[in-house]
Formats: sequence, C-alpha cells, structure tokens
Amino acid sequence: MKKGIIILGMLFSIASLFSQQDAMFTHYSFNTMVVNPAYAGNRGMMSATLLQRNQWVGFDGAPVTQTFVLNTPIFNDKLGLGVSLIKDKIGPVNSFTGNLDLSYSFKLTKNQKLTFGLKGGASNYNRNLNNLFVDQEGDLSVNGATLNEIYANFGAGFLYTNKKFYLGASIPKLLENTFENPSATQGGVASKEQMHYYITAGSVFELNSNVELRPSTFVKATAGAPIEIDLTAMFAFNKKFEIGGMFRTTDAIGLLAGYVFQEKFRVGYSFDWSYGNETFTSNNGSHELMIRYDFLFKGNKQVLSPRYF
Repeated sequence: MKKGIIILGMLFSIASLFSQQDAMFTHYSFNTMVVNPAYAGNRGMMSATLLQRNQWVGFDGAPVTQTFVLNTPIFNDKLGLGVSLIKDKIGPVNSFTGNLDLSYSFKLTKNQKLTFGLKGGASNYNRNLNNLFVDQEGDLSVNGATLNEIYANFGAGFLYTNKKFYLGASIPKLLENTFENPSATQGGVASKEQMHYYITAGSVFELNSNVELRPSTFVKATAGAPIEIDLTAMFAFNKKFEIGGMFRTTDAIGLLAGYVFQEKFRVGYSFDWSYGNETFTSNNGSHELMIRYDFLFKGNKQVLSPRYF
C-alpha cells in the first residue's frame, strides 16, 4: 500500500499550496463546538463529547481524525465555557489543535436566545515527506521534507436557539497563517490556511408520541473550493434509538445510528461511502464513532435548548 501513501501525500502537498482544508464530520450536529464557539454551554449542563473518524478505511495513509470537546454553562447560564482538542492525520502530515471557547447568551423571549462566541487557541502542524517517493529528483512539492511549527488563531460565531430549532454561523479561524516552506525560495509556493465559513441548522418535528424527525444541515465554504453541503435526516424512537441518512454534495452518502442510555449517555455510529472519490474501489468507506456524556448533577434543572442536538 506504499502507492497509497505516495498518492495521498502528494495530493495533500499540492492541495495545501492553495488551501488548508479543515476536517469533516458526519456527526456535526453532536460536535458543533469544534467549528462554532457559540455552542459552548448551550446544552444547559456540562457535556463531554469524544469522536473518532476513520476516512477511506483500508487505504494506506488515509485521514484519521479525533476530537474531544468539554463545555459547560457558568454564571446562571449567561456564559458558556468550553475546551476543544482536535488531532488530524493524513499520510505524512499530522496536526494537533487546542482551543478555548467562551460564549455569552442573550435571552430574546422565554424560549429563545441568541448566543455569541469567541474561540482562541493554537495548532501544531507537523509534516515529514521523507518517506515519500517521487519520480523526478528535486520535485519542488516535496522540498523541505520536514516541518514542525505552531500557529495561533482565533475565531467567532453566533447561535440562535429555541426549543426545537437552532441556526448558527461561524468562522473558526480568522487568521490565514502561512506555513514556511523551504522550497518557496526555489520557486515553490508556501502553504496557507484559508478562512472557512460554516452554517449549521437543525430542527425537530414530532410525528407522533413516539417518533420524531430531526433534520439538520451543515454548510462549509472556503475560497478555492466548492461549497459543501451536508443534509441529514434522523428518526428518533421513544427518544432512545436514532437512525437516519446523510448526503454530502460532491462527496458522500451515508447512514447514521445512535442510542441514548438514561438520558445522559449517547453513542453514535456512521458509515459514509464517497461516491465522488475515484479511489472508492480501494477502500472500505469512512467510519465515525461518537460518544457523548451529559453530567446531570443533582439539582440540575430541565434542559430546554438545544435539547435534541
């Protein structure tokens, strides 16, 4: 599978000359704080989420992403505080990001509120192309085989919520950091982070006393790449078992399932098939596992919004 590493490594090196793409998630409605700091504290309780995504399983060097998010409301739910950690690996490139998130909520009506959030943190970007093989000696795309740098960044977002609907928008990285590349002095181009713009939305419809429909969407836009839209529809039975499907424009279709234990412990799994990826015959799809735990301390009041997401 060395050929797979070569292909993925070269594609990443070439693509990163123009834009640094953020990781994608199928469980975006359960992992929103990774891209939108306004979500911090909005569940109304301390909540921890752990997620792992293995993309294009069986393809050597394919992307693997892990995230950990912990957030809680403070000061009578007016403020939210959160920590998010993201580890991403694709071929010879590793990155690790840590962020601190802070949000402030304004109550619009009894059941509606508007929340603004700020995100600040740093990323460690590590690249080692020594294991890649090239057909042409002196290829500028792999000159400067190693790179290990730390870059600071910050972002912002807002989130509107009521009992059964949410709408958010965010830019998690406002600085467009440039990755130093020794080949740039020899005619190459340095890598550069691009601003990513996100919109998230979701709702809940009660079909009957036991079944709910939970549609949601996730929109990502960045310069130099097509707008990407995720459309997801989940059916929830007795507020316990969930199953549904997703469609991602230009990329994938998939299935999701989840189960809630005792109202505070949720597990979820998803499978994606990349119809837009010409290498789909060489991999076993993308798999995602999500675990969320809500800390229901004694005396917790009823959580109102966004209870379902």
